[in-house]
Amino acid sequence: MYGGYYYGFDWTYILVLVGAVLSMAASAHVTNTYRRYSSIRSLSGMTGAEVAKRILDINGVTDVEVCHIAGNLTDHYNPAKQVVNLSDAVYGRSSAAAVGVAAHECGHVMQHEQGYLPLQVRTALVPIANFGSNAGIWIVLISFLLGLSETLTMVGVILFSFGTLFQIVTLPVEFNASHRALVMLQEYGILQPDEVKQSRAVLRAAALTYVAAAASSILQLLRLLLLAQGRRKK
Repeated sequence: MYGGYYYGFDWTYILVLVGAVLSMAASAHVTNTYRRYSSIRSLSGMTGAEVAKRILDINGVTDVEVCHIAGNLTDHYNPAKQVVNLSDAVYGRSSAAAVGVAAHECGHVMQHEQGYLPLQVRTALVPIANFGSNAGIWIVLISFLLGLSETLTMVGVILFSFGTLFQIVTLPVEFNASHRALVMLQEYGILQPDEVKQSRAVLRAAALTYVAAAASSILQLLRLLLLAQGRRKK
């Protein structure tokens, strides 16, 4: 292949394939785990939306709104708009699975309220990470195909690395939000101990999707570095 690629099979695609398999496996695991516990109604009977509002109320957070958003497990906290968005599978459902996810998003609210450093770092990385993860690969590939300077190749690698850094920083943010969620659910008496275990299983499964995303990004970055090194040797 032209400009830094190897003739015939490019073995570095294996790294991309491994990352894709990890991501698909993690996604399937969280879907199956959520489905398993979503059919079990919590003893309190509180829905995800009610739990989120209660947690925010207990913590004196009055400027964050809890809203319904379409989709399945598309839940997220938007700090810019100060909105906790809960999906179809969570907003009106009263299972320990739904309650756990709702509490997790409130965990992000608490991080924001308390100035949790990893969350601040992740927020600061968002603009360049979004740009770098998309543009970095294209810059590297175009520099290869057109035989452009090695400097441009490294610019693409560096840009992509910001996306990888974002994925890595996301891990403590998500783990901490889940920890906060489980503590609040138990301390506020929203879930019984056995139900907390169910929520923990769901949140752990969800955490694996972030681990897989970080691993996939690291593998892609490694691939770009190997290709850049191979081009330098040529």
